[in-house]
Amino acid sequence: MNSAICVMDASSCLGTKLVKCLLQRGYIVHAALQNYGESSLFLDELECDDDDKMKKLKIFQSDPFDYHSIVDALKGCCALFYSFEPPRDHSTYDEYIGEVEVRAAHNVLEACAQTDTIEKVVFTSSATAIIWGHPENDQNSASMLLDERHWSDINVCRKFKLWHALSKTLAEKTAWALAMDRGVNMVSVNAGLLMGPDLTIKNPYLKGAAEMYEDGVFVTVDLDFLVEAHICVYEQISTYGRYLCFNHIINQTEDAVKLANILSPLPSSPQSMESDTRIIQERISNKKLNKLMVECQPQINGKSRGMLMKVST
Repeated sequence: MNSAICVMDASSCLGTKLVKCLLQRGYIVHAALQNYGESSLFLDELECDDDDKMKKLKIFQSDPFDYHSIVDALKGCCALFYSFEPPRDHSTYDEYIGEVEVRAAHNVLEACAQTDTIEKVVFTSSATAIIWGHPENDQNSASMLLDERHWSDINVCRKFKLWHALSKTLAEKTAWALAMDRGVNMVSVNAGLLMGPDLTIKNPYLKGAAEMYEDGVFVTVDLDFLVEAHICVYEQISTYGRYLCFNHIINQTEDAVKLANILSPLPSSPQSMESDTRIIQERISNKKLNKLMVECQPQINGKSRGMLMKVST
């Protein structure tokens, strides 16, 4: 059985943690970096001093706009974990980056279609490709609850310059169209705002944060939980379609203040926020992933995981 897995972009926060966990689980890993010059930094961040595990790691330079470099990284692999990181010289999301992300998704899925050994693609998308453009009186929102069956409205994203949401929506739709046309077995993980030490107020996911909060769809995810979800989605044969991934909903003032202080510490909370005791009704569900993760519990690092816990931001 082929046990080699490609992770692209492996130098991202998610990618590095995925590589580490896959090595721990005994897989051969092809770590595809956009810049091979970052391989030393990548190895330092990997923090793996087990020589036997490191022998199973192969590092590739893989530019999502260089088709042949993608094919080289995929050679001999049975699966791909794919996530997109904007180029270092243009890290801010805008309309241009949206076009870049769409082209990258197309190239990667085409390469997977041409690689006979690829059995599954786990495509990392975002909750922002789901949550925008669904007013509360929208008849298409089942009981006003959003999940992986919904797509963000491209026109709404463009109108309000929600470039992150627009990019993720168009790139994921492009990937799905090509996967279905070429017969590639693909699943997507639509992640909430990734919580971690690198989170800043400049994170493009946060555009429209106040509206997300008021609409009851402001969701976050911890890195460990996100990685476990990816591995579970990959290893379970029965997985299909999209999986909305989060383990916390910011829907009350206390949570909003905690996040605000992480992003931009304030001397004290505004009095208007302290007096706001509302709990915003949740309008989003990850029930599909919940069910899957319960089935995966005995398999994930030998630990039992609770689902949809209210965790500290």
